[in-house]
Amino acid sequence: MAETITVLPQQLIDAMQKDTFALLSTIDFESGSPSMNAVSWLYAKDSETIRFAIDQRSRIVTNLRQNELVNVTYIGEGSVHAIYGKARQVTETLEGVPFKLACYDIDITAVRDAMFYGSRISVAPEFEKTYDKRAAEKLDAQVFDAMKKA
Repeated sequence: MAETITVLPQQLIDAMQKDTFALLSTIDFESGSPSMNAVSWLYAKDSETIRFAIDQRSRIVTNLRQNELVNVTYIGEGSVHAIYGKARQVTETLEGVPFKLACYDIDITAVRDAMFYGSRISVAPEFEKTYDKRAAEKLDAQVFDAMKKA
């Protein structure tokens, strides 16, 4: 991916169909500076849209109310992918989830290869949930199911 494109290539859509790790950047509503958070409840809805869920109390929600511009940084599939877009709220509260989560769609405006020249990512970042594994799997299933229905 040497040039800027405006849709997700199929390899990224496929990679973003499961529980994944990404960095979500917004513009802080108080300072106006970039603000970055790690997120895992996100997936590629299609080639033009990424959907994510976050706690309603998150500073991300306040930031998005002030400025809809976002960046998702996805590390994997051999590179660092910078995905730019505009976030819009799909629902204030996801149904069928034991926590109050808001759901957003990112309408993608650009996808760029952000890896430095002459290199590639050989191993994508991995993470593990540090609380009860069965509870984590159940919650993840509830959140992803609710996101797909929203």
